[in-house]
Amino acid sequence: MEKAMSDFVYYNPVKILFGRNKISELQTLIPDGKKVLIIYGGGSVKRFGTLDRVKEALKHHIVGEFGGIEANPTFKTCMEAVKYFKEGRYDYLLAVGGGSVIDGTKFIAAAIEFDGDPKDIFAKGVGKGLPIESAVPFGTVLTLPATGSEMNDGSVITFEEEQAKISFGSPHVYPEFSILEPELTYTLPKRQLANGVTDAFVHVIEQYLTYPVNGKVQDEFAEGLLRILIDIGPSVVDEDHHDYALRSNYMWTATLALNRLLSRGVPGDWSTHALGHEITVMNHTDHARSLSALLPAVMVVRKLKKWDKLVQYAENVWGITEGSEEVKIDTAILKTVAFLKSIGMPTNLSAVGVEEKDIDTLVKQLETHGNAAISERGDQTLEVSREIYRASLVLDF
Repeated sequence: MEKAMSDFVYYNPVKILFGRNKISELQTLIPDGKKVLIIYGGGSVKRFGTLDRVKEALKHHIVGEFGGIEANPTFKTCMEAVKYFKEGRYDYLLAVGGGSVIDGTKFIAAAIEFDGDPKDIFAKGVGKGLPIESAVPFGTVLTLPATGSEMNDGSVITFEEEQAKISFGSPHVYPEFSILEPELTYTLPKRQLANGVTDAFVHVIEQYLTYPVNGKVQDEFAEGLLRILIDIGPSVVDEDHHDYALRSNYMWTATLALNRLLSRGVPGDWSTHALGHEITVMNHTDHARSLSALLPAVMVVRKLKKWDKLVQYAENVWGITEGSEEVKIDTAILKTVAFLKSIGMPTNLSAVGVEEKDIDTLVKQLETHGNAAISERGDQTLEVSREIYRASLVLDF
């Protein structure tokens, strides 16, 4: 029987406001009478005037602020925000920042109304993985395109004591709305822009580079997004290149990369993320830099398992039409490495401070966090993951 997509349900209620000066519409998006707690990260939203614009738009609402959400939002900081929200008797949340701030806000929204220990929202050795029944409503103002969190129902939170990054998802933590102003990306430094392009690229790869199931729409969509990122990535990373059309395409591509449309009805991998999370927890490597350091090794070590899709990737994304299938695959891997290097990203673990002596710890942590059998087939064992870590240390393209 011919391979076919699996059955699926797709639901996405997020209202997107895309374009210039959309922050001014906040007053129409948040109901009158709501007491709003603004959640943000470091000082950039203050330095570049974004927070002032938000507060001006909400001048007819009562607003408060909670800053300090980390680049990898921690359970501890988020729980401090939960306490602040309850003590201040707020009833609406507004995330102003990138994916980390939005991820943190999703957990805060769920934890406020969770009946019991909010740690039990999570599973994989941290909590019980109990379902979320409700969450405080919230919206977002996106300042850093990367994670797609502004248009999905997922979040990743860091547990410092357990040395773990654990995800959760629930239909109750979709944002009610997300504001996407491409001009907000003009203030981002080169490293954050490169991270954002890479994060979006690997998000698409995780949903695409698996095995064929005749998901023509998903494949075509994924290949198109990858080609866009390859085309615009180097120009986006030039922080002086304030081209509105360019940044618009970057912002919308990053959102579409993980709004779950690509993953419905087709297999997904996410092993690069699983392995990368352990590196970030171990030595605080930027999330996207851990992904770029691992992706070439994943392609090399898992080549036989991903053969058909790697050929498709070579032909449809990179336009490689000559040579044997293996030549096409190897050439596509080399081109992927060249692309990542062109935007200043590391392509092996040596470049992000990982050494041979660290591999045992990384593999042990994978096991502790319930990732002993991962990938699209569930056949990436701890030994295969160890092989990927080792390959990523020595590969030098």
